[in-house]
Amino acid sequence: MHLPMTGPTDRRSGRLHTVKTLALLGLLMLLIGPLRAQQTEQALYWEVSRDGQLAGYLLGTIHSEDPRVLDFNTDFVEQLNSCEVFAMEMVPDLPTLQRLTEVMHFDQPGELERHLGEQRFARVMAALAGYQVPDDWKARMKIWAAMMTLSVPPPQTGFFMDLSLSLRAAGSGLKVHGLETLEEQLSFLENMPIEQQLTLLDLALADYQKVAEVHDQMVDVYLDGGLVELEKLSDEQFSRMDEEIEHYFMSQGIDARNQRMLGNLLPMLRQSRVFVAVGALHLPGKQGLLNLLRQQGFSLKPLPLPLNRAAH
Repeated sequence: MHLPMTGPTDRRSGRLHTVKTLALLGLLMLLIGPLRAQQTEQALYWEVSRDGQLAGYLLGTIHSEDPRVLDFNTDFVEQLNSCEVFAMEMVPDLPTLQRLTEVMHFDQPGELERHLGEQRFARVMAALAGYQVPDDWKARMKIWAAMMTLSVPPPQTGFFMDLSLSLRAAGSGLKVHGLETLEEQLSFLENMPIEQQLTLLDLALADYQKVAEVHDQMVDVYLDGGLVELEKLSDEQFSRMDEEIEHYFMSQGIDARNQRMLGNLLPMLRQSRVFVAVGALHLPGKQGLLNLLRQQGFSLKPLPLPLNRAAH
């Protein structure tokens, strides 16, 4: 997939920001997901089979553009090429990016400032100054979009792990399918009560200057190949989160989405060998994809993380 990058500078920055936003959701919730990780579910990469026959592979990803998570090993290339279908949370094609731009902004100018108040709005605009986002985009962002933007470091390339995987898959001739639509994935943010959005935005404002450090820690832990240390890191980052907000994220942003993704994935697994790549938070727990697939009769075997710089 090639995204056109011609046009004025602010348009290029806007597209880069849009690609970045596709990754923000998974990175934000990756900090929450490990809260339910179990000692027996540490692996991030799994072989999926049924009745003794290979059905595909399942990789828990981290939504990062760090070069270390883009350096796939030869085993990964062979395993990917053995599949017919590549399934990811949402396909970041151009129509989806264009629609995302619409969804993450208020229809009318001035709505963000009206919801935030003058002082908080000024703080948000100052915090967003370091991001490659046109001024008119910043001022029209919805609350959750501003919060998500501040929850990750400013983008450098826009070439994230999930996007890299989908491009590799398409280049190898796999059919690339999404397990959700844009509207389905973002519905829980769109429907989140305003007060909860404001609480999360305030947390992002308090911590945005440390977000690069936190992100680097997450990547380091991810490369170690286990969910337990991610749990510890997430505990530290979300110790101030209100229980009601955490419950909303878990039930609507994780559990409900897992069920939806499973429903779309099962027909693919029955018809083809599938390489599945979704955010790591979607794997563990009773409502995680690992357990849900087992309930459907699939067997899962843990594999080493298929990255050259991963710990062995």
